Amino acid sequence: MPRSLLKINIANELDVVLAYRRAMQLSEKTGMAQANQTKFATAVSEICRNVVEHVGNGTIQFGIVQESGHNYLEATVSDRGRGIGNLDQIYERARYVSSATSRGMGIVNSRKLVDFFEIRTEHEQGTAVTLRKRIPTQSPVFTKSLKEVWLQEFKDEEGISPYAEIKKQNMQQLELLEKLRLRNLEAEQQLQEIRRLNLQLQQSNFEIQNLSEERERRNLELQKVNADLDAFAHTVSHDLRSPLQNIGGILNFLEGSLQTGNTEDAVSLLPMLREQASKMDKLITGILAYSLAGHHSLHRQIVSVRVVLQKVLESLYIPASFKIILPDDMPTLYTQEIYFYQIFSNLLGNAVKYHDRPEEAVIEVAFSFESDQILFTVQDNGPGIAPEDQEQIFSKYEALGHNLTRSDSSGLGLAIVKRILEEKQGDVWVESAGRGTCFVFSWPASEVVAEPEENE
Repeated sequence: MPRSLLKINIANELDVVLAYRRAMQLSEKTGMAQANQTKFATAVSEICRNVVEHVGNGTIQFGIVQESGHNYLEATVSDRGRGIGNLDQIYERARYVSSATSRGMGIVNSRKLVDFFEIRTEHEQGTAVTLRKRIPTQSPVFTKSLKEVWLQEFKDEEGISPYAEIKKQNMQQLELLEKLRLRNLEAEQQLQEIRRLNLQLQQSNFEIQNLSEERERRNLELQKVNADLDAFAHTVSHDLRSPLQNIGGILNFLEGSLQTGNTEDAVSLLPMLREQASKMDKLITGILAYSLAGHHSLHRQIVSVRVVLQKVLESLYIPASFKIILPDDMPTLYTQEIYFYQIFSNLLGNAVKYHDRPEEAVIEVAFSFESDQILFTVQDNGPGIAPEDQEQIFSKYEALGHNLTRSDSSGLGLAIVKRILEEKQGDVWVESAGRGTCFVFSWPASEVVAEPEENE
């Protein structure tokens, strides 16, 4: 019978970081060697991250079990997703593919790191992954009082406060979404009141006609608000995830540096952490303006497209082997800067993320004027996109396990790009035949700011 230690809900990258931390702490308390602590915690982190990326949420239960005269530290990661239907293919593919970033390698690598690994999965009923690492014979005897001491230590620990603060910010965004949803319900109630008044005013055809037109106008506005609320929720979850993942990664490195006593490396990570927090704050501010001010009243300003590109490139992790080519001159526009930032962030981020040959990767941004539009292109020499997938990539995916998305993507980025361009009366499409992909999007040339002519 397993002796339970603690349970953690897994819903985002910060919970994955917390699960990793608890796995390290518990394995240390049970007397494991440093190498085994790292192996167990890494395996736990990989499986928890799969739950977040492919299902959205789940739980991890830590405990101690005894089998064949030996004690094991056990972690069981469970979810209520669709199940894994291709386990055999994943294991078979691992025999030929060595890349750690290939789909399914998280399961394979975790399996290698622990002494016992088991997956129980059923279609549409979820998945449970059990991992065990053997506890040394000289480890302390596990008792109820010892468990209470450990749990109290976890509760009193101060090192987790940065995670709690970021979670608090996330909860504030969710509360805002709930307020917007309530406003929508109030507006729907107002619409019902308008319909009631319409019935009472049937004696006057002129008044009825006017009221009917008003009702239709409001109905269209409500439909637009509903669509905006849905898109806003997707935008928040997608665009906040990138800086949160970066913060989680930096904290992992920071934790490792502090554990090894390497304070110099730890101090060098602090500016990066502040930078990511600042970017997330700016992104939240922009998204709130986008939601509350309305599309057409969103602040416009003089925007240098090249400066925006530089900001995007600085915010992305781009391997040194990548070659990025930008035009010498790019237009200056009077427009919404956040739109361009989101578009290029998604297109360039995807070009880097999905490239299968980083040692020879080339990404080129270009533009041209065509009639009353500017055509911007983001071209790469990556694996390309199959013709049958080229329309679907711009849709929002309802099933996170569906296959045009990758393990490290929510599948919403290109849908956000398309939605922004629809707002600007532009368009976006992809051109790909064999290797290489070229994303093209159009922008109104009417927003170009003319440069002053030089005196001859």
